[in-house]
Amino acid sequence: MAGPVLEMRSIIKTFPGVTALSDVSLTVRAGEVHAVCGENGAGKSTLMKILSGVHPHGSYEGEILFRGEPCRFKDIGASEKRGIVIIHQELALVPHLSLAENIFLGNEHATRGVISWDRTLRHAAALLRRVGLDEHPQTRVADIGVGKQQLVEIAKALAKEVKLLILDEPTAALNDEDSGKLLDLMEELKGQGITSIIISHKLNEIARVADSVTVLRDGRSIETLDVKAPETTEERIIRGMVGRDLDHRFPARTPHEPERDAAPALEIRDWTVHHPIDRHRKVVDGVSLTVRRGEIVGIAGLMGAGRTELAMSVFGRSYGRYGGGTVLKDGVEIRTRTVPEAVGHGIAYVTEDRKHYGLNLIDTINRNISLGALPKVARRGIVDEREETRVSEGFRRSMNIKAPTVFEPVGRLSGGNQQKVVLSKWIFAGPDVLILDEPTRGIDVGAKYEIYTVVDRLAAEGRAVLLISSELPELLGMCDRVYTMAAGRLTGEVPRAEATQELLMRHMTKDKQDRKGTKDMREHA
Repeated sequence: MAGPVLEMRSIIKTFPGVTALSDVSLTVRAGEVHAVCGENGAGKSTLMKILSGVHPHGSYEGEILFRGEPCRFKDIGASEKRGIVIIHQELALVPHLSLAENIFLGNEHATRGVISWDRTLRHAAALLRRVGLDEHPQTRVADIGVGKQQLVEIAKALAKEVKLLILDEPTAALNDEDSGKLLDLMEELKGQGITSIIISHKLNEIARVADSVTVLRDGRSIETLDVKAPETTEERIIRGMVGRDLDHRFPARTPHEPERDAAPALEIRDWTVHHPIDRHRKVVDGVSLTVRRGEIVGIAGLMGAGRTELAMSVFGRSYGRYGGGTVLKDGVEIRTRTVPEAVGHGIAYVTEDRKHYGLNLIDTINRNISLGALPKVARRGIVDEREETRVSEGFRRSMNIKAPTVFEPVGRLSGGNQQKVVLSKWIFAGPDVLILDEPTRGIDVGAKYEIYTVVDRLAAEGRAVLLISSELPELLGMCDRVYTMAAGRLTGEVPRAEATQELLMRHMTKDKQDRKGTKDMREHA
């Protein structure tokens, strides 16, 4: 067995009012893929930021040894010189520069300040091939998808002669196909002798690529396990992460029995939306669906199915060009042409991109929560700060938002706690209809369960919930009914009692199957 390439001993890191890491130790063997997992706020990213020099030596206690030598990194550049490269969840690429320019940004092939573009393009092309991309090096980053951008980040790391590659939630924003390609690449790099650390909440990914896993909880290292050992089960890892058994991943739910005479809380009829640039392309094509009070209704679909486009267009026509259709609330047609109109009719939308559209990251918890309904905490147009603090403090306790006070900037919170702030904002607004778009993306199993409990409670209070998710087990565990979409159209509606992953997937790929069948018939003819 290979010896340790990295040892982090008794690491302690504090922020004002918060101990992020308390006596954490981590040992990584040479040539392995080592996973680090834990709940949001457990200290995973903080530990990696210390290792990569984001938090410089002197800002923490403890010792780091890399290849047997003590390390005191003053910044990211110092760690990269030793071959330690971190790829953050938020990619650090410049959209309007080429792939080659991004790969060698700050690491240019230059002589006396003059860049050799011939060497740059040749070397970039070789690195792109190495990570499985056939794009031309002069292609702009803005012109490729997020999955390929992740591979460009790895090519960028390889250009720096990486010895230890750290990937922080690398597949959080990727579909299944792109995630598979990235995990395949990690296994290839392992075969080339590159050691990797992967931070992930996805236990199936850890089981696939990792050799060892270190579990963190509340800023402490709990245990390190051999992933291939029979005793290393998902249940054991989860128990280490949350400090308790999660016998049931979802709250117990009694299927909703709709009132026969009551009109749906939300009804969408023949809703059509055109692409914002290509007016002839329909991204939502004649969709009709209903959600009743007390009901949780899911929408399943592959990437590009039109789920988010549907939600955003209904919520104030926030996406695309309106092409027709009506929205009814409690049987009465309403207008949702703008976001204020939609909110005024009691509709709320929790976006899949909380950092860009759901939160003001530089503002505090209390300000973010009150933004959903400022008139509720205002008198004569002036915000009552005491009332704002009282309301926010109530949500901090009831939603279990892990922060010392409600005056903490939201940008300092973990992903799960940020998501709880987004939910608090819209719950405070008092909506009758709540549209949730990937509400548990990028958060751990413990925080997921807490959010599921909140969603279940909202439905029990008589709210209508429309839940969009890429995780089929989540839809099966939470929803009373599930609609499926493909290529902008509804392809099925499945009640809870009949729903299975196989059936949903069949409906989700129906459009592709129909097209393939049509093509086969034409070729046969």
